[in-house]
Amino acid sequence: MKSKVFFFLLSLSFAFLFFIFTYAAKRNLFQVFDFNLTVKIQNRTSLKVDDFLSSFSALASFEITALLLFLIILARKKLLGFVALVAFAVIHVVEIYGKTLLDHPGPAMMFYRSGTVSSIFPQWYVHPGSSYPSGHSLRIVFLGLLIAYMIIISKKLSFNTKALANLFIASIVFLTLYSRISLGEHWPSDVIGGSMLGASAALFSLIFF
Repeated sequence: MKSKVFFFLLSLSFAFLFFIFTYAAKRNLFQVFDFNLTVKIQNRTSLKVDDFLSSFSALASFEITALLLFLIILARKKLLGFVALVAFAVIHVVEIYGKTLLDHPGPAMMFYRSGTVSSIFPQWYVHPGSSYPSGHSLRIVFLGLLIAYMIIISKKLSFNTKALANLFIASIVFLTLYSRISLGEHWPSDVIGGSMLGASAALFSLIFF
């Protein structure tokens, strides 16, 4: 019972932080922060690893994450499956609503780290529409937390195996979030907002484990 209250309060806290952060993003309070951090990250990330980092975009796509969620539902065979599915749908509704509500264009093409795309489109091209919050970020954080918790409560795995498995999951989540910025797909604020939203939904789902 205590764990359920803990997860509920954490979920509520992340939801509250997301709405506060979203309000700040709507007021364009992160423009300098976004630009400066994006430049620093791209300057410190070699072009040689762009293809590697790009693979995480596919991993966090809607199709792949939806498939992984379906497998989690089959594995649990509990109320979690339905709740997680609803939570997954809700965060995408919030994502779409956020991108409709906020005037928050993504990085200009000068930041986009793709040789093929850059050769087709002008350098100063700006992604149309709003980029807040990042859908890839909310999906990878959502699934990452669910899988990590399933590993933690597993009775079949040793402590060392659990630690290594969760370190692997954390690395995937981090690299996915990092790649959204280093590849010029999203501003840091997009990634932070998406992560908060995904964390809130995942923690709410864990109440029903």
